[in-house]
Amino acid sequence: MDWLRQLPIGQYVDDGESGREGGGSWLKRLDPRVKLVWTVAFLVTPILAGPLWRLSLVGLLLLITAVSGLPWRLWRQSLPLLIALALLVGLLSALLPAAGGAPASLQRPPGELRLVPGSAGAPPPSRAGLSWELVRWGPVMAGPLELGPLVVTRRSAELGINGATLLFTVIHSANLLLLSTPPEELVWTIAWWLAPLKALGWPVERLGFTLLLSLRFLPLVQEELQNLLRSIATRAVSLRRLGWKASLGLVLAVGERLLANVLLRSEQGAEALMARGGMWLPPDRLHQPAATPTGASLAAVLALAVLLALRWKVGAL
Repeated sequence: MDWLRQLPIGQYVDDGESGREGGGSWLKRLDPRVKLVWTVAFLVTPILAGPLWRLSLVGLLLLITAVSGLPWRLWRQSLPLLIALALLVGLLSALLPAAGGAPASLQRPPGELRLVPGSAGAPPPSRAGLSWELVRWGPVMAGPLELGPLVVTRRSAELGINGATLLFTVIHSANLLLLSTPPEELVWTIAWWLAPLKALGWPVERLGFTLLLSLRFLPLVQEELQNLLRSIATRAVSLRRLGWKASLGLVLAVGERLLANVLLRSEQGAEALMARGGMWLPPDRLHQPAATPTGASLAAVLALAVLLALRWKVGAL
């Protein structure tokens, strides 16, 4: 029942070895500015990209996860669940019928079409081009009903690949960033990239402080949800015996209690902040970066340049 510790999704977990010389994960020792740019690249490069590029990004993310040096316990349960969810979304997108457009009107009258027979020695006409349907199963029998065939077309297969790869890339890239970067470093990184906006009057420090509070409150929200689910489990509530109306009322009551508890935690945090004078540290005091970039950071920058060059050349495949 303690799934909060088993699935540390979106939370920084210190393995206790990052401070040792040569120990810990190299991903945690990487410059947070480089990690943020890599995450943005994983989120942006799939736009208008082909299936081959999207599948390559998924493979690259799995390779980075395997060689990152992060403890196996951090992603041994969350990663298989995410892969299963992405495959389910892709399978549903591929099997569900794609919306077809209305048939186009004829530009010429059918009487103008003339079929000229070929010569006696000429080979029979063959169908040119690729088949639009990739797979066809059917008809499907569901009890006394006979459903239509399950057809996978090129369009539905492309939708399935795009949906599955995009879901996995967005969630897992952000999860890797949050797992390997403390909230203070992440806030400092975003404030560093948004520093030129100070000339336009943007409150960069306030935005960074708001982000830090959001990251700090994320485990509290998960803890409140876990406590509510544990309270339902200890009372041995059976949703099947309650019926759909009572089950819906129970879900709404749990959601209302979760919202009330989260708002109470927020109010307590605001009162604690006001009791301390409502002051916060600027982002440059939250994290002090290294004076010179490490070799891993320079290698990551070069690899990012190669990735962008490949996206420009073969991204449409």
